Amino acid sequence: MALLSSSPSLSITSPTYRYYPSRRLCFYPISATHVVTLHHIDKSSLTISETSSEDQLWAAACLRVRSFHEFKPSTFGIQDHKRYLAEREFEALKERIAGKRTGFNRVSCLNASLPLSQFLSLPDDDLCAQCKFSENGEDRVVVGTLDVNQCMSLPDEITGMKPQGIEGQFARGYLSNVCVANELHRNGLGYDLVAKSKAVAQKWGITDLYVHVAVNNEPAKQLYMKSGFVYENDEPAWQARFLDRPRRLLLWLGLPGNQNW
Repeated sequence: MALLSSSPSLSITSPTYRYYPSRRLCFYPISATHVVTLHHIDKSSLTISETSSEDQLWAAACLRVRSFHEFKPSTFGIQDHKRYLAEREFEALKERIAGKRTGFNRVSCLNASLPLSQFLSLPDDDLCAQCKFSENGEDRVVVGTLDVNQCMSLPDEITGMKPQGIEGQFARGYLSNVCVANELHRNGLGYDLVAKSKAVAQKWGITDLYVHVAVNNEPAKQLYMKSGFVYENDEPAWQARFLDRPRRLLLWLGLPGNQNW
């Protein structure tokens, strides 16, 4: 997950995940360097919920492309390329939620959204243009998103150890595709998203929730550890080299038991 430090305008490199639906479900690290001015929001109208609405899923896909990729403004056909990436993620996201991906019992996309009216003062309306959707007659903007995955493991990632045996198919879960709009960092949206994901996971009967984070991504590690995650394992250096990505840690969080599954 890409998070800025407390400085209002800072250039950093933030490892995160992206999805390649043309292959199998893989989450590869990507480095994106952004210089942004942070925007403070009124969270009284913030909504975080599971979604299956195609408008919201499209907005989430656009936010992920915006967050996980760095584009040079002078690149030829950049808008077409962005749309192509968003379309791939959108279709893959629908498939995962519909249960059409082998190895996944359940997947849900959580979106954090705010009314469009909160962004009228932004000098750059890129966020609104790409991540806007309409709900109950109101225009809103997806400002943060993540996936909750109920499964034994994520391909090409460190596998969690808890719980053991067949129970792990139902009681083990992973967070993925965690991102917050760059200009809205330092508003606590990451904490809010993770808190909601814990509630969803517990409702599903997940007792052991995992997340992967690059070893050099201190802001993301701080977020997860303040949210209750602790270290369980780390990726072998050879595997990180083979996959051409920064080495990462596996963090674990125990949730109260729930036998609804």
